[in-house]
Amino acid sequence: MTESTKLTISLDLKGNKSLRLDQYLKDYFKEGDEKLSRTRIQKLIDTGAILVNNKQVKASYKIQEKEQITIFLPEPIPLKIAAQEIPLSIVYEDKHLIVINKPAGMVTHPATSHREGTLVNALLHHCKKSLSGISGILRPGIVHRLDKDTSGLIVVAKNDVTHIALSNQIKERLVSRVYIALLEGTLPGERGEINKPIGRHPKDRKKMAVNEKGKISITNYETLYQLNKYSLIKASLKTGRTHQIRVHMASLNSPVVGDIVYNNKNSGSLLARKKLGLSGHALHAAYLTFIHPHTNELLQFEAPLPHDFQNLLKSLGVKNVFNYV
Repeated sequence: MTESTKLTISLDLKGNKSLRLDQYLKDYFKEGDEKLSRTRIQKLIDTGAILVNNKQVKASYKIQEKEQITIFLPEPIPLKIAAQEIPLSIVYEDKHLIVINKPAGMVTHPATSHREGTLVNALLHHCKKSLSGISGILRPGIVHRLDKDTSGLIVVAKNDVTHIALSNQIKERLVSRVYIALLEGTLPGERGEINKPIGRHPKDRKKMAVNEKGKISITNYETLYQLNKYSLIKASLKTGRTHQIRVHMASLNSPVVGDIVYNNKNSGSLLARKKLGLSGHALHAAYLTFIHPHTNELLQFEAPLPHDFQNLLKSLGVKNVFNYV
């Protein structure tokens, strides 16, 4: 462990006087799928890497207002994942972070079924050892993710301090993530807010669904262009749940075009996607705004629609497609 990975948190319990240490930290770091898990937190506590008032305590320790937590994050475990020389569309980079315009079809991080060709494989080659280790050995640097078939902007942290700061901004809703999507259907009203909790699908654990027992999930939308059976929209996230935009739009019977998981209409199959000329579904992370954790500068990025998305819009009669990003 090094001084550069030492983090200090001054407690603000907001009136709650009976929180366990591990639960507080789990909630503190949690955001969507990218989080410091409770299991990993407990291991750090057990090994003395997390202290309260400079003393080692148990995971069940009931923290008190104004106490101070010190966290020593260990150096990342060497990865057993191959670094691959894969071209990256780099929008911004410095010694602390990197912003990538990810293409549709690229998996963000390795899994059992995808050990190569992922964004992480490419980052390991480009950044060498300069990636944060908080998200675990399979997801170094990944602060938030984009689904395989979603294109657009993603920020990656090169060290743990940057990672935690960015995760905190997401948690506090200081990061703006705006998407452009083509829907098969029409949304109620030109503008609106979808506030429906999202959790695991009750029958298919690989899918998400609107679920009363799920987590609060809020998506704001604006219709940019209305066609006969399609809608081009701008969607912004207030929360960052897995598959949030796709699940919310499908719940309103206006699923994302080319979404083979949640679209049960005409365009929700690989064959239909191919006929439309799409390499993924028609969902693009077009805008990303956050505060640089080290310079406090407000950074704003835009990524133009991929060519296949643009060509589809032109074929549908949408004019001036460049104006939508």
